[in-house]
Amino acid sequence: MHDAVAHHAALDRRMIAAARGIRVLALASWPASVQRRFLDEAMAGRLALPRVVYPPQDFSDARRELDAVAREADPSHPLGIYLIDSARQWSIAAELVEALGTPAVCTHSLALYGGPAERLPGSELTARDAARHFIGIADEFDTELIAPHEQVEISATALQLWLQGELDQFFAGRVVQVELDPELIAKAAAGAHRIRLRSSAAYTDYDRHQLLQHEALVHSLTALNGREQPVLGSLAMSSPRITTVQEGLATLAEQITGNIDIERLKRIGLRIEAVALAMDGADFIEVYRYFLDAGQTAAESFASAQRVFRGVPVEGGHAFTKDTVYLRGLIDVHTFFRRALGAGRLRLCRLLFAGKMTLEDVIRFEPLFDDGTLAPPRWLPPWVARANGLAGMLAFSLFANRIRLGAIDGPTGRGPLDPPAG
Repeated sequence: MHDAVAHHAALDRRMIAAARGIRVLALASWPASVQRRFLDEAMAGRLALPRVVYPPQDFSDARRELDAVAREADPSHPLGIYLIDSARQWSIAAELVEALGTPAVCTHSLALYGGPAERLPGSELTARDAARHFIGIADEFDTELIAPHEQVEISATALQLWLQGELDQFFAGRVVQVELDPELIAKAAAGAHRIRLRSSAAYTDYDRHQLLQHEALVHSLTALNGREQPVLGSLAMSSPRITTVQEGLATLAEQITGNIDIERLKRIGLRIEAVALAMDGADFIEVYRYFLDAGQTAAESFASAQRVFRGVPVEGGHAFTKDTVYLRGLIDVHTFFRRALGAGRLRLCRLLFAGKMTLEDVIRFEPLFDDGTLAPPRWLPPWVARANGLAGMLAFSLFANRIRLGAIDGPTGRGPLDPPAG
């Protein structure tokens, strides 16, 4: 092994050891008992702000080690750049979990994930602007167009059996275990070898395919491919710095396989708008009511509001901003895929699945894939593995983007599908 590669591989192992316990989402999430108590009180007509106690955390030793890794990495080497950036982001994540329950969490969250006012790539629009666009489209959508099978609820047990069968077939064996979790507030959570589903949740047909494409064939798959890396094992870890690309890639997987519906885009938009509302001063109850008014059930409204207030005071003025990355990440990754096709470098899109990395990482790592330092992805989602199909979809998208809708309006400036004037 080349000296520089060996040096950075050793630093990577140190970073993995230091960051192992810094599990932002797990440490910031609320126990299911908080939800049960709140909903019981709500049913009785008594709404009170939930009370969440976060056990104190001390990652000072880990932060010192992460700082040492960043100092000892070579800022002129692709692996060094990756390690410096990763170690610094892990250090911010450590400060976040040490500050759980305080306003400082919002500051650290903005540093890691950005916020609703952040501009979208290549646009003057913000994530909040995009959220309002999708909420508005969904609210205007004719629900009579929804097919009956789209409204049939699927139990968590039925989904578990179906998803387990799909994954066993894809991986040719029991590589990823699908489990039911009564304590999970989110509908699903994915790791390398385990996907958890909330036992009490009801799922739709869209949920079923979204979970396969989003959780299993992006989040779990990239973690498994990252574990195959000979010199950079941290590519298996859900580092905060890769959240935007991971969620963007997973949401693109839903879209490109035809498994994203307008209600899903509305849910993403509602969460972004809720983050903005909380940062503007809305407390937990106000945000909970916002989701209720948007048509969510009481349980889903609590789960959605909980995502916004993870780790921060529930009285308002602060938010956990991770949910603002979905639309920004989707646009960022989709733009990257189209540019890769236009530049004749679609291979980069496949390499992006070799572990959890940023778009800048995969570009810098290309020579390391070429010389065998980094391993290509062992597993690829079918929509990525079928290069001709992917190229076809992206080629159409590239051309369609050149057409301006205003240019095909009539002489009055109104299009043929616009509603009658007056």
